[in-house]
Amino acid sequence: MTDREPLLVDLALQGGGSHGAFTWGVLDRLLEEPWLTIEGISGTSAGAMNAAVLADGSRERARPARAPRLRLFWRKVSDAARLSPFQRSPLDILFGQWTLDYSPAFIAMDLMSRLVSPYELNPHGENPLRAILDQCIDFEHLSRSPIKLFVTATNVHTGRGRVFRNNDITPDALLASACLPTLFQAIEIDGESYWDGGYSGNPTITPLIRECRSTDTILVQINPIERRGTPRTARNILNRLNEISFNSVLLKELRMIALLRQASDPGDSEGARWSHMRIHRISSELLLKLGYSSKLNAEWSFLCMLRDQGREAAPRSSRRTAATWGIAPPSTWMLCCKASEEKR
Repeated sequence: MTDREPLLVDLALQGGGSHGAFTWGVLDRLLEEPWLTIEGISGTSAGAMNAAVLADGSRERARPARAPRLRLFWRKVSDAARLSPFQRSPLDILFGQWTLDYSPAFIAMDLMSRLVSPYELNPHGENPLRAILDQCIDFEHLSRSPIKLFVTATNVHTGRGRVFRNNDITPDALLASACLPTLFQAIEIDGESYWDGGYSGNPTITPLIRECRSTDTILVQINPIERRGTPRTARNILNRLNEISFNSVLLKELRMIALLRQASDPGDSEGARWSHMRIHRISSELLLKLGYSSKLNAEWSFLCMLRDQGREAAPRSSRRTAATWGIAPPSTWMLCCKASEEKR
């Protein structure tokens, strides 16, 4: 496909802790296609960090040269977690599970998070990701990157999402986007407190439509929308609640896009952007088998497995939307239309 005309695409990258390594694999595969030109990326939490590392790597002339930067970031995440108490227990390893369901440290943390504040457990607000971000990203260059970045965090006081753009993105902005309030202190930026962006946009789609020229957005989804059966254990109930809350805003936004596609005036400049928007999803059935606790598993073998799954899922998922990489004509399947139908 090297003789294809260049095509502008946007990326929408969900957050989900260590599961963000799946997105690393998708991006790794996308960078091998020279005809795809990434114009903008909207990301939340781990998706925001993947986006920032990729956009900072845009200074590399050769696209494949950007892939090692993503690998370096995830390698450092894994190295920093070697001394973490959140490790798989012998039972998890024996049963071949990537989860931490039987890890004493995870069980203790899960219980304590309902009783003890992170302001008490971690009074200095330390986060090992801060040093990793400083090492892996040149934020001055990021502000001048040709790739438009949109990073979402949730304002604690108003409950509304704030979208940080290239000039506003700092280590604090990325940490705010990934700040789970039961684990970390709120991140203070410009006198305001912020929590994880997943509560207000995971990720936020609207800026990609309003501020980018591309009419094709590739959504890398790592939080399952549907699960068969009703969860009955306390852990499975909390896991499902987490998935629903971190998908709800995205689904509402996709339904809004579907409705605006029907109501927009094609003659209007913004209406035309809404009416021509196409969204293509990349996901994996594997993520259905991984529970919440595995999002804290940063073993290198686990991250590499997720990366490989992401590389495999990218072309496999795209064939469900179009012949090549999910760049589809208006008549083909669109996630936003499917979401609207499900709502009705």
